[in-house]
Amino acid sequence: MPEKVSLEEKFGLFTEQWSPKIVARFNDNEVRLCKLEGEYHWHHHADTDEMFLVIEGELEIDFDDRTETLAAGEMIIVPRGTEHRPRAARGEAKVFVMDAEGTPNSGDEATATKAVDL
Repeated sequence: MPEKVSLEEKFGLFTEQWSPKIVARFNDNEVRLCKLEGEYHWHHHADTDEMFLVIEGELEIDFDDRTETLAAGEMIIVPRGTEHRPRAARGEAKVFVMDAEGTPNSGDEATATKAVDL
Protein backbone atom coordinates (compact mmCIF):
# COMPACT_ATOMS: atom_id res chain seq x y z
CA MET A 1 0.00 0.00 0.00
CA PRO A 2 1.21 3.53 -0.71
CA GLU A 3 2.55 5.41 2.29
CA LYS A 4 3.28 9.10 2.55
CA VAL A 5 6.75 10.24 3.61
CA SER A 6 7.35 13.34 5.72
CA LEU A 7 10.65 14.82 4.56
CA GLU A 8 10.84 17.00 7.67
CA GLU A 9 10.42 13.95 9.89
CA LYS A 10 13.00 11.94 7.95
CA PHE A 11 15.56 14.78 8.00
CA GLY A 12 15.10 14.88 11.78
CA LEU A 13 16.27 11.27 12.13
CA PHE A 14 19.91 11.81 11.17
CA THR A 15 22.77 14.29 11.50
CA GLU A 16 25.52 12.79 9.30
CA GLN A 17 26.82 14.95 6.46
CA TRP A 18 27.29 13.58 2.92
CA SER A 19 25.69 10.28 3.96
CA PRO A 20 22.64 9.48 1.78
CA LYS A 21 19.56 8.01 3.44
CA ILE A 22 17.07 6.09 1.30
CA VAL A 23 13.47 7.05 2.12
CA ALA A 24 11.69 5.45 -0.87
CA ARG A 25 12.23 3.34 -3.97
CA PHE A 26 10.41 3.23 -7.28
CA ASN A 27 11.12 1.93 -10.79
CA ASP A 28 14.68 0.89 -9.86
CA ASN A 29 15.37 4.37 -8.41
CA GLU A 30 16.20 5.46 -4.89
CA VAL A 31 14.86 8.62 -3.26
CA ARG A 32 17.68 9.77 -0.98
CA LEU A 33 17.87 12.54 1.59
CA CYS A 34 21.21 14.15 2.36
CA LYS A 35 22.48 16.81 4.69
CA LEU A 36 25.39 18.59 3.08
CA GLU A 37 27.87 21.14 4.39
CA GLY A 38 31.25 22.11 2.96
CA GLU A 39 32.37 20.66 -0.32
CA TYR A 40 32.43 17.21 -1.86
CA HIS A 41 35.03 16.10 -4.38
CA TRP A 42 34.85 16.23 -8.17
CA HIS A 43 33.24 13.11 -9.61
CA HIS A 44 30.83 11.79 -12.23
CA HIS A 45 28.35 8.95 -12.65
CA ALA A 46 29.15 7.05 -15.82
CA ASP A 47 25.87 5.18 -16.20
CA THR A 48 23.10 7.37 -14.79
CA ASP A 49 21.79 10.90 -14.46
CA GLU A 50 21.47 12.42 -10.98
CA MET A 51 18.80 14.81 -9.69
CA PHE A 52 19.31 17.30 -6.86
CA LEU A 53 16.34 19.15 -5.29
CA VAL A 54 17.16 21.59 -2.49
CA ILE A 55 14.66 21.41 0.35
CA GLU A 56 16.38 23.84 2.71
CA GLY A 57 19.51 25.99 2.47
CA GLU A 58 21.63 26.57 -0.62
CA LEU A 59 23.63 24.18 -2.79
CA GLU A 60 26.26 25.09 -5.35
CA ILE A 61 27.24 22.58 -8.00
CA ASP A 62 30.46 23.24 -9.85
CA PHE A 63 30.84 22.08 -13.43
CA ASP A 64 33.89 22.39 -15.68
CA ASP A 65 32.57 25.62 -17.22
CA ARG A 66 30.33 27.18 -14.56
CA THR A 67 28.74 26.98 -11.11
CA GLU A 68 24.99 26.62 -10.61
CA THR A 69 23.56 27.89 -7.32
CA LEU A 70 20.35 26.25 -6.13
CA ALA A 71 18.08 27.73 -3.45
CA ALA A 72 15.30 25.91 -1.60
CA GLY A 73 12.71 24.75 -4.12
CA GLU A 74 15.16 24.59 -7.04
CA MET A 75 16.49 21.47 -8.73
CA ILE A 76 18.95 20.36 -11.36
CA ILE A 77 19.59 17.19 -13.34
CA VAL A 78 23.26 16.31 -13.78
CA PRO A 79 23.57 14.22 -16.96
CA ARG A 80 25.49 10.95 -16.81
CA GLY A 81 29.21 11.34 -17.37
CA THR A 82 29.23 15.03 -16.33
CA GLU A 83 31.99 16.00 -13.91
CA HIS A 84 30.53 17.92 -10.98
CA ARG A 85 31.28 18.97 -7.40
CA PRO A 86 28.43 19.73 -4.97
CA ARG A 87 29.13 22.35 -2.28
CA ALA A 88 27.15 23.82 0.59
CA ALA A 89 29.37 26.78 1.39
CA ARG A 90 26.89 28.85 3.40
CA GLY A 91 25.85 26.32 6.04
CA GLU A 92 23.94 23.08 5.93
CA ALA A 93 21.72 22.26 2.96
CA LYS A 94 19.01 19.62 3.08
CA VAL A 95 18.80 17.95 -0.30
CA PHE A 96 16.54 15.38 -1.98
CA VAL A 97 18.60 13.30 -4.41
CA MET A 98 17.29 10.84 -6.98
CA ASP A 99 19.68 8.12 -8.14
CA ALA A 100 19.38 4.80 -9.88
CA GLU A 101 19.33 1.97 -7.38
CA GLY A 102 22.78 1.22 -5.97
CA THR A 103 24.49 4.26 -7.50
CA PRO A 104 27.56 5.18 -5.42
CA ASN A 105 27.37 8.82 -4.31
CA SER A 106 31.00 9.42 -5.27
CA GLY A 107 30.69 7.78 -8.67
CA ASP A 108 33.12 5.09 -7.46
CA GLU A 109 32.13 2.17 -5.24
CA ALA A 110 35.55 2.23 -3.53
CA THR A 111 35.17 5.81 -2.23
CA ALA A 112 31.38 6.00 -1.80
CA THR A 113 29.40 6.45 1.36
CA LYS A 114 26.86 3.68 0.99
CA ALA A 115 23.24 4.85 0.89
CA VAL A 116 21.29 3.18 3.69
CA ASP A 117 17.60 2.82 4.38
CA LEU A 118 16.20 5.24 6.91
